[in-house]
Amino acid sequence: MNDATGSQQGEHRHLDPAAVAARLRDTPLFGGLDEDQLLRLVDMGEIADLEPGSYLIREGDEADALYVILDGELEVTKQSGRSRVPLARVGPGALQGEIAALEGGRRVASVHAVTPAEILCIPVAAVREFLASGPDVALAVIRTAVARLRTIELTLREREKLAGLGTLAAGLAHELNNPAAAAKRSIEGLGEAIRDAERLPRPTPPPRPPEGAPPASAIERSDRIESIIGLGVDSEMAAALAAAGWTAESLSDQPRDVLPWLAADASVHALLGELDMAIGRISEIVGAVKGYAYLDQAPVQRLDVRTGLEQTLVILRHRLRDGIEARTEFAPDVPQIEAYGSELNQVWTNLVDNAIDAMEGRGTLTIRASPDPGGEGVVVAICDSGPGIPDAVRPRLFEPFYTTKPPGKGTGLGLHITHNVVARHGGRVDVESSSSGTCFVVTLPPSPPPADYPTPG
Repeated sequence: MNDATGSQQGEHRHLDPAAVAARLRDTPLFGGLDEDQLLRLVDMGEIADLEPGSYLIREGDEADALYVILDGELEVTKQSGRSRVPLARVGPGALQGEIAALEGGRRVASVHAVTPAEILCIPVAAVREFLASGPDVALAVIRTAVARLRTIELTLREREKLAGLGTLAAGLAHELNNPAAAAKRSIEGLGEAIRDAERLPRPTPPPRPPEGAPPASAIERSDRIESIIGLGVDSEMAAALAAAGWTAESLSDQPRDVLPWLAADASVHALLGELDMAIGRISEIVGAVKGYAYLDQAPVQRLDVRTGLEQTLVILRHRLRDGIEARTEFAPDVPQIEAYGSELNQVWTNLVDNAIDAMEGRGTLTIRASPDPGGEGVVVAICDSGPGIPDAVRPRLFEPFYTTKPPGKGTGLGLHITHNVVARHGGRVDVESSSSGTCFVVTLPPSPPPADYPTPG
C-alpha cells in the first residue's frame, strides 16, 4: 500500500481547464456554478492520480488543501481505539478535506483510494479566495461540510456506545476474574482441609473457641506464628491457628494431640471466610452493573447521584490501580433528583475516564457530591491532580471531534456527549483548571425540563 499522504501523493498534472470544468458541471455539488466560477476553481488547483490503497488524507495531519474527486472511489475512515471505523465511500463530484480546510486545523478523518482515482487538489489559500467569490460557492461547500459532520458524529456516537460496552466488558472480565479465581482456590483448598480434618480424631469434649482476635498487623502475625511453632506444630498449622485468633498462651492449656485438629478446623473456617468474601465481591460487581445500566427501569427515575458515582468507580476499578488513588467526598444531605440514569452514568464514566488519562498513571482522583447551594439540585465535581488544561484548549473542550489525544486514542466526542447529556437535563458543566489539576463541575436541577423545552448549549 502506498503510504504517502495529502496532495504530495500521486502524480500531479495539469489538464485542459474547459474539460475539467465540464466534468465538474455534471456533479450535484458544482452544477449550479457558472462557467467563470468553474474555470476559476479548476485554475486554482492541479490534478493528482491515486492508485488503490493510496492515502489522500491522513487523520491528524495539518490541512493543506481541499480535494474534489473527478473520477474513482475513495473511502473515509476514522481511527477509534485500535480499529479503523469506515464512515463513507465517495465518488465523482464529492469534496474531501473541506472541514479542516475551512477552519485551518487538523484532519478529522483519513481518506484512501479504493479504485484508481483522479483528484483535483486546491491549496487552502486558494480555497479561501474561492469561497469569497460568491455566496453560492460558499453555501455549497458549507452545506457539504455540515452534512459530513452529521454523518461522522452519528456514526461515531454509535461506535462510542459499542466502545463503551467493550470497555465495560473488559473491566468486568478483569474485575470478576480475581474473585472468581479466589473462590475457585478457596473451594479447592476447602475440600482438602475438610479431608484433613476428617482423618483426625475429634477431641471430646470439643475445645472452646479462641477468645482472642486475629493479628492486627504483619509484624504481630509473624510474632504470633513464631510463638505457636514453639508448641511443636509446623509453620502451616501455626499460621492457621494464628489467623483464627489463637495465641501460644491460649493454646498452652490444650492437649498437644488436639492442636492438629484445631489447625484443620481453623483452616476450614478461614477458607469459608475467603469464599464468602469472593462471592460477596462478585455480587457487588454484578449489582453495580445492574444499577449502572438501569436495567428494566423507566428512562427517567428518581435517583441518588452518589449511587451512580460509586457504581462507576466499581466498573472502572481496573483503571484505578498502579499509582492512582480514588477519593469520594459525599455530603450526607445530597438530595435525590429526577434524571435519565443511564445517561448520567455515561457522563460520570466519560469524566472519570478523562481524569485518569490526564494523570498518566499517578495522582489522586477526587469525586465530590453536594446539594446545589443555588437551588434544589445537586453539584458533582470530578477532579484530577494532572497538569491542567492549557488556556488555548479550554474554549474548544466541548466541540465535537476536538481532542488533544493522538489519532486512535480518542474520538473527540466524550466531552461533547457529556455536555449534551447535561444540557438535556437542564444543567451545566463548568471547568476549573490550573497547573495542579482540573475539576469538571456538573450542576443538575431537581428534574429535567420538558422534552420540548429548549435546553442550554
